Amino acid sequence: MKQVPVGVSARHIHLSKEHIEILFGPGYELTVMKDLSQPGQFAANETVAVHGPKSSFPKIRILGPARGKTQLEISRTDAFSIGVNAPVRESGHIEGTPGIKIVGPAGEVEIQEGVIVAARHIHFHTSDAEKWGIQDKQVLRVQLKGERPLTFDDVIARVSDSYALDMHIDTDEANAAGVKTGDTAVILD
Repeated sequence: MKQVPVGVSARHIHLSKEHIEILFGPGYELTVMKDLSQPGQFAANETVAVHGPKSSFPKIRILGPARGKTQLEISRTDAFSIGVNAPVRESGHIEGTPGIKIVGPAGEVEIQEGVIVAARHIHFHTSDAEKWGIQDKQVLRVQLKGERPLTFDDVIARVSDSYALDMHIDTDEANAAGVKTGDTAVILD
């Protein structure tokens, strides 16, 4: 049986170095609140506010380190709440997505694109992928074994030597299946 730990991803934002400096001040460096499941990734102590056409989220956690482009990852429910039509996309694929206003303690920035609902995916270390015969970008069927078992037919495999085995779903998906971080998913094919 191909079992994978589940990580529930709450709304969060990845910021470019340029935007970190606009929002927090020149030369500012994010500080680590806690390490995340993927090596080198962390939840920062810092938060920002985001303002959509309908409403705002006053404290969005920043995930570090800085990225090449700023990207806000929210659930479908969050998107309705703030009034944006965020498409389901793989992380980093932000072309043609809605923008948002971001406010920090030292400034604000309005991004023209970058708001997505992250496509559900599994990070595989290369050795795990090889062991199970899984290729990068392969689409998998995965069952979440929560209070209300649920099968997803469109889970994207992401394979790299720098990844640790972990399935990422958003809060809407976790709530639908009754799962939490640390629960287990099973790859069906």
